[in-house]
Amino acid sequence: MIGDPVGAPDDAGLDPEAEPDNVTELAARERREARRPERRERVRMSGQERRAQLLDVGRKLFAEKGFEAVSVEEIAAKAGVSKPVVYEHFGGKEGLYAVVVDRELAYLLDSMLKALGDEGEDVPARVLLERAGMALFDYIDRYPDGFRILVRDVPAAREDEIGFTGTFTTVIVDVAEKVTDVLKDQFRAHKLDPKWAPLYAQMLVGMVAQTGQWWLDARRPKKDEVVAHLVNLAWNGLQNMEAKPRLVTKDS
Repeated sequence: MIGDPVGAPDDAGLDPEAEPDNVTELAARERREARRPERRERVRMSGQERRAQLLDVGRKLFAEKGFEAVSVEEIAAKAGVSKPVVYEHFGGKEGLYAVVVDRELAYLLDSMLKALGDEGEDVPARVLLERAGMALFDYIDRYPDGFRILVRDVPAAREDEIGFTGTFTTVIVDVAEKVTDVLKDQFRAHKLDPKWAPLYAQMLVGMVAQTGQWWLDARRPKKDEVVAHLVNLAWNGLQNMEAKPRLVTKDS
């Protein structure tokens, strides 16, 4: 009598819970287990965790593409949620964008104002320039996506819809006001008219901010070197200022 043909046994009918009696049955069970899809446990986020996740997703997308090019559908897909979840937390793309911008503005402004110190703190002006410069470049280095969002212009027609409370210009203005107070003291010490301090503060802060935008993509030289050169230009320029500057072209 000819026995069963040699080959892979039919594993149908095997008790999945029973201990295998031989090597053949063990191999069949291993094949069966390999065919089973992995069970993935879905982790349910709290409302706060989901909001933080959507902010991170939105931040990255807005930095890469800009406000206009990002859709609610894309935000939801990247976060692995449905569109109503985005609307529930932020009321739409505009609300999410406004929160992202406000959060980045607050962090950057706080960092730079802390670097400039309290009004009563006695810190040399050059040190303050270095601190302010490093605060900005540290932010750019750590949070390039946030800085890209802040310096990217939003169409004026959308500003009311988005509900902005500020832009990167807001940070520049606030920091410039702080620098103005520092420069007034320096102007008086060098027998210069302090009424020009606000103008020079705008120029100094604008120079640093513009260089920061360039360095965001260039990333060379190192940020410490960039700040050192910025301070070199600013400080040595301030040290040798004329009391009554004039255009040489007007003398000819």
